Amino acid sequence: MPRPITATIDLAALTHNLGVARAHAPHAKVFAVIKANAYGHGLLRVAAALRGADGFAVLEFDAAIRLRDAGYAQRIVLLEGFFDAREAVEGAAQKLSSVVHTEEQFAWIDPLASGSRLDVLLKINSGMNRLGFMPEAVRGAYETVQENPGVGKITLMSHFADADGAGGVAAQMTVFERAVAGIAAPRSLANSAATLRYPETHFDWIRPGIMLYGSSPFTDRSAAELGLKPVMTLASAIIAVCDLKPGDTVGYGGTFRAERMMRIGIVACGYADGYPRHAPSGTPLRVGDRMTTTVGRVSMDMLCADITDMPEAGIGTRVVLWGEGNPVDVVAQTAGTVSYELMCALAARVPVIEQSSMSNH
Repeated sequence: MPRPITATIDLAALTHNLGVARAHAPHAKVFAVIKANAYGHGLLRVAAALRGADGFAVLEFDAAIRLRDAGYAQRIVLLEGFFDAREAVEGAAQKLSSVVHTEEQFAWIDPLASGSRLDVLLKINSGMNRLGFMPEAVRGAYETVQENPGVGKITLMSHFADADGAGGVAAQMTVFERAVAGIAAPRSLANSAATLRYPETHFDWIRPGIMLYGSSPFTDRSAAELGLKPVMTLASAIIAVCDLKPGDTVGYGGTFRAERMMRIGIVACGYADGYPRHAPSGTPLRVGDRMTTTVGRVSMDMLCADITDMPEAGIGTRVVLWGEGNPVDVVAQTAGTVSYELMCALAARVPVIEQSSMSNH
């Protein structure tokens, strides 16, 4: 028997979530963000489920080439742009689109042959203060790119720092609009949170990421409330049962001490599988058809579940670490992190199962 842990990827849920994004921004085209191996879900697997997107956004040059080699003809944008002149030349040949966010990148696209038609997304720093041209430099940067004979379409873009929070987008929108005043070019600003909450940000291209994977970008609205379906379900099983007496501790460091008689289920999942080691006692688990929590410190290959009040649970009982019936957002919040980190951290040793519907669980 193989170790029971698996990550199930629901392809139909991906397609459904793309539909939710389109429904919120019906007049915009969609760059589906599939960077970081599609947030841990598998680049080509996710691209196939999202082939209805108008384009893909990745970070890694080799990921863009893999998409092209697999036959995807949509626009493929490199979100941090090229990192050297060689990538620029090869990227133009592959008809990739590149973000340009700093003057140093001009030198890499300057040598492109006339008619290369490299599509460029000119990034404006509207307040994120990470990548992008400062507002006062935008006009000069636009003119430089526009005069490059190797450049084709130019799109203006920016990225919101707090579209999911109290700060909102108004201040950054004002900065952006002032910086690009008078420039007639397509625009791309909206991430998942802005796509869902701020229709005024949709413009020509939206860039949904986390919502495609069935996770909410907000702390005050669940994925289910937004109509999103979970894509990744990390599940395992109980492989042993331990009975505790009052005063007994669990796991390394004895960080959990029983205050009553308890039954503990040992689950085949640990931080080497991508489960966060820092998840505290009390992190939610779904054991069989009921909810319970972890107890004790997460080990490399195991963690412990409180099954004291679950007489039906025992060796072989299915445990959902996150996903269907145990939202990844709640698990992440309890562990003091975000769903992005949990999904991206899925370890290579975890077998992946593809299916088109979670209805049989």
